[in-house]
Amino acid sequence: MPGHTHSSAARAHRSRLALALVLVATFFVVELVAGLLTGSLALLSDAGHMLTDVVGIGMALAAIQVAASGWAHPRRSFGLYRLEVLAALANAVLLLGVAGWVLVEAARRVADPPEVAAVPMLAVATVGLGVNLVAFVLLHRGAQESLNIRGAYLEVLADALNSVGAILAALVLLLTGWPYADPLFAGLIALFIVPRAWRLGREAGRIILQAAPPHAPPHEVAARLARVDQVSDVHDVHVWTLTSGMEVLTAHLVVADDAETHAVLDRAREVLAREYGIEHATVQIEPESHEGCEEVTW
Repeated sequence: MPGHTHSSAARAHRSRLALALVLVATFFVVELVAGLLTGSLALLSDAGHMLTDVVGIGMALAAIQVAASGWAHPRRSFGLYRLEVLAALANAVLLLGVAGWVLVEAARRVADPPEVAAVPMLAVATVGLGVNLVAFVLLHRGAQESLNIRGAYLEVLADALNSVGAILAALVLLLTGWPYADPLFAGLIALFIVPRAWRLGREAGRIILQAAPPHAPPHEVAARLARVDQVSDVHDVHVWTLTSGMEVLTAHLVVADDAETHAVLDRAREVLAREYGIEHATVQIEPESHEGCEEVTW
C-alpha cells in the first residue's frame, strides 16, 4: 500500500538523518573554534555550512517526524506532508544566505588578506571532509526520494566541496605562502553553491504554488485520459504535488449513458498510476445526459 511504503521510507530516512545530525553537529563546534583560532575564512565558511547542515538536517528530521505523525485534525485532510517542502525551502534560503556572506567576506579579505595558520587549517579541513562524506553516504538514497532530504543532502554536498576548497587553500598556503588562496577558494565554493540552492528553492516553490509536476502536465494527462475506452470528454483536470513522490489529481470524465462506469474508472486509474505515477486520484464519471457540471474558470 502507498501509505505503508511511505511510512517505511520515512522511518529509514529518520534514522539516517538522526545519525548524520549527530556527526555534523559535533564537528561544527570543532570547525568553528578552529576557524576562529587559525583565522581561516575557508574554515569559517565550512563551519557556516556546517551550521546550515545542522539546522537543515534538524528541520528535515522534524518535518518528517511531524508529517508522519499527521497531528490528526479534521481541517488537515492531507496531514502535514507539506512541512517537508517548507523545510526544503528554508534550507535553500539558508544556503543562499551563507554563500552571500562568504562572497562578501572573501572580497574584503582579498583587499586585506589576514595571516592564516595553514597546518591546523589543513588538519581540521581533512577531518571535516571525512565527516561530510559519511553524512553524504547516509543521505544519498533518501535524496532521490524526498525533496526535503534532498535539501539536507545538497547542504552536506556543498559542505564537502567547501572542505575540499579549504584543503586546497591550506596546501597552497603551505607550499607557496600565497595569501589570497584562502578567500579565493572560499569564494569559488560559494559560487558553486548558489545555482544548486536556487534549483532546490525553485522546486520547493513549485510544490508550494501547486504547479503540476514536470512529468504530468495537465493538458497531456487530459489528452491521455480522453483516449481511455468509452470516454468522450475530459475536463477540470488538476494535478499537483503534495510532497516528494506524492502526486495528486482530480478530473471529470464524460461517458455515454450506457457506459460501464466501473470499468472506465478502473482503466483511468490504471493509466494514471502506470504512466504518471499518480496513485491518489479523484475521478468523477459523468454521463453525457447529465447537466449542471460546469468547468471552474479559475
